[in-house]
Order: sequence, then C-alpha cells, then structure tokens
Amino acid sequence: MVITVDSDLEAALNEEAGRRGVAAEALALNALRQRFLGTASLLEPQDEWERRLRGLAKDYGVSLPDSAVSSEGLYE
Repeated sequence: MVITVDSDLEAALNEEAGRRGVAAEALALNALRQRFLGTASLLEPQDEWERRLRGLAKDYGVSLPDSAVSSEGLYE
C-alpha cells in the first residue's frame, strides 16, 4: 500500500519526527498502528520468549521509592 500525503501533512510529520528523533515514515506508521490497532496489540507478546517472560511476572502492588531502599532508608 502506498499513501500519498499533501505538503502540509508531510511538513507536520517531518517536524514532529525531527523533534522525536525518528523517521517520518516510522512516526506515521506508529500513528496509524495506534489509531487502528489500539494499544492492546502493543501489549501482546510477539514471540515465545516474551510469552514466557510475561508468564514469570507477578503483581506485588506498588514499588518502593528509591529512598526506601537506600542504605539510610533501610535503617529508618
């Protein structure tokens, strides 16, 4: 599939891509992917390694702040 954009959209894509440090094509593809596929597809494991890694993860609630695990925080 080839998509042709007009000059003002191309300029906007190039400007935003420059700010983010990515190619304009990659920015456009990501925008289309988010719009039509949603964020659920980003969370789906892409291969067996990711599937197994996510299977090991456990939800233990909130994470501690850095100050709580510093040497001073451990003894307070």
